[in-house]
Amino acid sequence: MIRSIRKFMAIALPVVAFAMASSAAMAQSYTGHWPVTVSKSKFANGKYCLELTEQGGGGFPRGGTAQLVPANGTEAGTFTVINGLLTATFPTPEDADIAFQLLTAHASDGDLAKGQYELAYGGFYDFGLLAVGTKGDCQDRR
Repeated sequence: MIRSIRKFMAIALPVVAFAMASSAAMAQSYTGHWPVTVSKSKFANGKYCLELTEQGGGGFPRGGTAQLVPANGTEAGTFTVINGLLTATFPTPEDADIAFQLLTAHASDGDLAKGQYELAYGGFYDFGLLAVGTKGDCQDRR
């Protein structure tokens, strides 16, 4: 009986280890270039490229630096993915007209889906819909 249990354990342990390694490998990275389109906004309608680089830290395993590449230059920011929601924030220097831009989108297994765009300055807000294209398909990447 003990010999059978040992034989079972000798076979089962490598199988369990392989299964656990496979599930860890399935966790996909959000690092990459994502084409995004803002619509139904008063001021920000258009196509952009959202560049994400995972760096972890801050207690969140999915997060890092972000760049939003609009027609008038690149804006630097940060992002996190928490509970299936990507939040990318792009603060603007104090002397600019915009205090921050915020992109939120559904996130799952390294993939992004539709979400919302927000621009805020003092008491002024502008909202829009955010469509996210296929990772790596940014035409406007700089």
